[in-house]
Amino acid sequence: MSLLNVQSWTLRARIVALCAVVGLILTCLGVFAAITATAHNRQLDDVLDRGSPMRAAGEKLNTAMVDQETGVRGFAITGRDTSLDPYRRGLVDQSVEITRIENLLKSGDTEVRVALDDVEARINAWHRNVADPVIATVRTKGTEAAQAEVEAAGTGQFDELRASIDRMQAKIVALRTRSADAAKNSSETMVEIEIAAAAIIVLAGAVLIFLLDRLVTRPILQLADEVRQVAAGDYERRIQSPTGAPVLAALAEDVDGMRRQIASELSQVRDARQQVEWVNQQLQSQAEELTRSNRDLEQFAYVASHDLQEPLRKVASFCQLLQRRYAGQMDERADQYIGFAVDGAQRMQRLINDLLAFSRIGRLTSGFTDVDLNRVLGEVKSQLDARAGLDAEITWTPLPTVEGEEPLLTTLFMNLVGNSLKFRRPDVPPEVRITAERDGKEWRINVRDNGIGIEAEFADKVFVIFQRLHARDAYEGTGIGLAIVKKIVEYHGGRIWLDVDVSPGASIWFTLPVLIGADEPGEEQESREVVEA
Repeated sequence: MSLLNVQSWTLRARIVALCAVVGLILTCLGVFAAITATAHNRQLDDVLDRGSPMRAAGEKLNTAMVDQETGVRGFAITGRDTSLDPYRRGLVDQSVEITRIENLLKSGDTEVRVALDDVEARINAWHRNVADPVIATVRTKGTEAAQAEVEAAGTGQFDELRASIDRMQAKIVALRTRSADAAKNSSETMVEIEIAAAAIIVLAGAVLIFLLDRLVTRPILQLADEVRQVAAGDYERRIQSPTGAPVLAALAEDVDGMRRQIASELSQVRDARQQVEWVNQQLQSQAEELTRSNRDLEQFAYVASHDLQEPLRKVASFCQLLQRRYAGQMDERADQYIGFAVDGAQRMQRLINDLLAFSRIGRLTSGFTDVDLNRVLGEVKSQLDARAGLDAEITWTPLPTVEGEEPLLTTLFMNLVGNSLKFRRPDVPPEVRITAERDGKEWRINVRDNGIGIEAEFADKVFVIFQRLHARDAYEGTGIGLAIVKKIVEYHGGRIWLDVDVSPGASIWFTLPVLIGADEPGEEQESREVVEA
């Protein structure tokens, strides 16, 4: 990435560069501030820990010398040894204060050191020329001689000594003033550094806000406006790349690519929807046609069966009259023909009645109610007692309560249990067992027997209307029973199938929807079993 081509920099690169520059400047200011603070502390130390103590020591040195001069004069006047006490204390203070000043001096304090050396020289000269001789004279020659010597020596040397101390004090004050001025300048420099750092931070923040506004906020608002127009339905509108950070331009390209993909897929969806709508129209038309055809077919079956009843009854009645009145009066073949006519008329009546019952399922309804299948099975068993025989056994486990039409559900079990009793094995007592189990939102109900069973190849044919698997002389019936069962189950929203994996006998499963709030069978009632011996 070229440093000169700033326009190609990413937003992250620009922010990192800005932060690096600001960080470098602040680091330099921090180093300079640390150096200035160190100097400031040192200068404050010179003012507080050196200048002021040296000045105080100079004042005490001056006081000590005054005490010495006073003691010498008093001893010269009185001659008493106690008069030298101020002199002795002054000597001690002189030594202490000079030592203190020397300890506070540094290698760079040349002027103060020179002034101190001058003070020490003048102190030694005053002691040598004035103080020591006067004290010796008092002790050897008396006070009058000492007073005369004091008068002769005068105060010139002591005045020069004090002047020397004053000059040293001036040098100390000058040193303290310079340190104080330097500390003040350092403090001002620290303030300037803080102001500069604050200004740099504010400037960097302003630059950052400007970068974010120019490279992020405005481009994002522009991109959002473009996206809103596309979202409003203008899918063919191309999303322009905003001016700003390259990453936002790349994002705009990606969004526009997504727009193109969505527009393409939307076009395909529109085409597919048009095709689906056309197919739905065709299906709806066919469904309506099929519904109308089924309705017409059911109406035809009902009308045909109903209208055939009357002439068929006449045919059957007259055939039976012929059979009763002329039986045995004609030859055997005539009696056989009359029997065929009677049997055909009766079988035709049964076919018509079954067809009429089949056509009425779902068309003539009494409305759904809560039906206890245990009660239905009890009714079915009582109706089949005569057909079952003494050796038949019909049992069931606790069955659920479902929503449906009780007459139709009774017909359903009548046909299933009746078929199990009809298609029994010779010399084997029939056994029929009905069970129920819950599977999600539906009940799975099974009717199982030990009869002759149904071959797997006929699994789909047994539920076809008028489909018979055996000859009429072997088993009675019209072949419509299981078709009626299938239509009743489907009318109640279920499905029915033959379980071909059981042997011996037949096993038929069907489902019914679970009643809302129903419990598992047997949860709130004791298991019961009804047995017919």
